[in-house]
Amino acid sequence: MPERTMVDPINDITRQARQGSVAAIIQVLNDKLANAGVRTRAMFDQGILQILCEAAKPEQLEQTVLVPEVRQILESLQPRSVRRVNINSRIVREQQLLWLEEINRDPDNQLLWSEEITLAKPSLIQRFAQERQAIKPSSNLISPASPRIRREKKLFWRGLVGGASLSLFLLLLGGALYHWLKPASQSANQSTSQPASPLASASPAAVKADPFAEAVRLAEQTVGAGQSAQTTSEWLNVASRWQRASDLMGQIPATDPRYPTAQDRVQRYRQNSEEAQRKAQAQQ
Repeated sequence: MPERTMVDPINDITRQARQGSVAAIIQVLNDKLANAGVRTRAMFDQGILQILCEAAKPEQLEQTVLVPEVRQILESLQPRSVRRVNINSRIVREQQLLWLEEINRDPDNQLLWSEEITLAKPSLIQRFAQERQAIKPSSNLISPASPRIRREKKLFWRGLVGGASLSLFLLLLGGALYHWLKPASQSANQSTSQPASPLASASPAAVKADPFAEAVRLAEQTVGAGQSAQTTSEWLNVASRWQRASDLMGQIPATDPRYPTAQDRVQRYRQNSEEAQRKAQAQQ
């Protein structure tokens, strides 16, 4: 019977949270705060991770206790591209898809308190250790002493050494060709007095990507992913992609004629993301 590697769902969700998936961050927070009777929701808004903490009683949302606990959880995850976090709290109420809009409209009547924090930036060593831990296979799933594993490792290192040797050879060959062709290139440049076309000198990097078109493309792909999603990990991935599409639509400036359409899709994609998050939780 062929061996198969299995991914621990908990480790997979943690890995997605460290990569910046909002849906996975919510899942980790809810797991850690479940004993305190606190549930969370979150979304990115203007570069800030907005977190809503809800509980049945005010004493479960004690600011001096909850803020350090949320900070400790997030700094242990060190999610990519997340530095500024705003923690909001309120008594639990019926599901609101547009909860952030409600809070921004009337914060005094919506919240018990709100506090913004800045997460400590991880060192390069910590980031490297996290990446190694994320890709390290579980020792309970495949025995490291397996002949197949030893054979695959041997083939891997053989391929790695062969690839490095080939890369070095091509690098030396490219350097030799460069020095051989350089005099001919300089002679051709000196004999040509006509200036280069402005279009020809334009750098491809100068062409900016269109966030509207990228959001539409991502949304179309996510629709297909949502039709086949079944596991918690797959639904979290769908939720993360919908949130990314919403964030891209939010980058459209008000001067753009597509701005009204973009704002409508910001909310629509965000609702799709929250719906996928609920389905992910239902799979557990």
